[in-house]
Amino acid sequence: MKTRVLPLVCLFSIWGLATASAQTAPPPKKPKLILAVAVDQFRWEYLKRFKDGYTSGLKKVIEQGAVFEDAHYVHYPTVTAVGHSTFMSGALPAVSGIVGNDWYDRETGKSTTSVADATTKLLGAEGAGSSPRKLLVSTVGDEIKMSGQQSKVIGVSIKDRSAILPVGHMADGAYWFDNKSAQWVTSTYYAKSLPEWVAKANAAQPDAKSKNAVWSTLEGGKPLCTMGEATPVLEKCTSLEASPWGNEMIEEFAEQALVGEKLGTHSGTDILAVSFSSNDYVGHAKGPDSPEVRDISIRTDRVLGKLLDAVDKSVGLANVIFVMTADHGVAPVPEGNNARNMIGGRMPANAITKAVNDALGAKYGPSRWVESAVGSNVYLNWELIEYKKLDLGEVQRIAARAASKVPHVFRAYSADQLQSGSVSTEAVDTAVRNGFYMPRSADVVIVQDPFYLFDAGGTSHSTPFSYDTHVPVIFMGPGIKPGRYFGKITVNDIAPTLSTIVGVTEPSGAMGRILQEMWQ
Repeated sequence: MKTRVLPLVCLFSIWGLATASAQTAPPPKKPKLILAVAVDQFRWEYLKRFKDGYTSGLKKVIEQGAVFEDAHYVHYPTVTAVGHSTFMSGALPAVSGIVGNDWYDRETGKSTTSVADATTKLLGAEGAGSSPRKLLVSTVGDEIKMSGQQSKVIGVSIKDRSAILPVGHMADGAYWFDNKSAQWVTSTYYAKSLPEWVAKANAAQPDAKSKNAVWSTLEGGKPLCTMGEATPVLEKCTSLEASPWGNEMIEEFAEQALVGEKLGTHSGTDILAVSFSSNDYVGHAKGPDSPEVRDISIRTDRVLGKLLDAVDKSVGLANVIFVMTADHGVAPVPEGNNARNMIGGRMPANAITKAVNDALGAKYGPSRWVESAVGSNVYLNWELIEYKKLDLGEVQRIAARAASKVPHVFRAYSADQLQSGSVSTEAVDTAVRNGFYMPRSADVVIVQDPFYLFDAGGTSHSTPFSYDTHVPVIFMGPGIKPGRYFGKITVNDIAPTLSTIVGVTEPSGAMGRILQEMWQ
């Protein structure tokens, strides 16, 4: 229980959320539909950096919405599953239990993903399914459902975790794209069979437009890649997901969900949560300074505009609350940083596990001290520690000290240190503690130096530094006062704000405040 209380204190102490200003206006009227959009790996600066290319959806929400200029995540790690679970629950990983995209499950002795569920099966393709069962808290959609409102809640993305986690446990459906079958799928957690509208969408071959297509930027210039065969002058696109057609496919399916589920027509408030995934695949491969990232951002403006037009036609934007964020940012490519005399670099993938195993071997005798490593974080061999009758906390502290000596490790934390709360209230320490949930987190948690990566190529994210934590938060709709808001907020504020607008209880783990400054 102690690990669940501490993050709440930390969050309030950093941002001063306990001293919100007095409400000056009532909340907006209850909408027919909440359109909740996440753009995977969309740094806050992309709103400014590529603004000259925006002519549609992003232009609209920037000009007509409440744009929060200083919105951050206050947890570590900043990765897809954690960001998407935070979006509509308002919970920290220490409370939600979603501590990463994946982690080591000590009960099964295997790594598991944030939504893996072997008790379910895929619908629309072969294989094991996914579900929100590992999410320990409710979402806005769950609270609407539990309030007794007649509503529908639907999630859509290429990634299973991005479709599932924002819409929670009681969603009517979460749909993601199965690359092997090239079909939209869900799992038996949600239904016994695919709805007719999904089967119809699959029959039309969702990926048809991408076949042999060439990716050229909207602003002209030479083509970037082809979905067909590579040529001497044009490389093959790495995947459908890492191309503009991934996001276009998501948007088209979201429109089909809007109509197929009759969203916005029920007596309660419906939710359509859409996560655009292709930005992340492109960003990992090419980095934030690439022409590919500029173009996929401009194309996101276009697909968002198309989706808003469809929602306006079907429901009427006067009946919709729109909210947009991103699940995390991203670091620059280290080699690009070095070329402009900035710090950064790459670290050997096995450097941490080797340092920990060597140090524990020197202290207690050579053996397999590391049970598993997920990313740079280390899970120790508890059976060996128990067999040798060692104190787990002491072993964890020795392992963390060894890891801290690896070049370009910013800080290393032992689980014993985090569980006992014996870290400072400084921002990085707080973010790591906010992300620690003992039953799932590692024995040794690593934060690397700013701009350093464990990845061998491309770039990545996960850190508590601003390039990974600073993301857009934009609200738009009736009763929302347009403008730029410069006060510091957290992504955790979105869920309690939506709950207040809809008139339901805040999600069970929500740690944020109500953004009442934007009430009109």
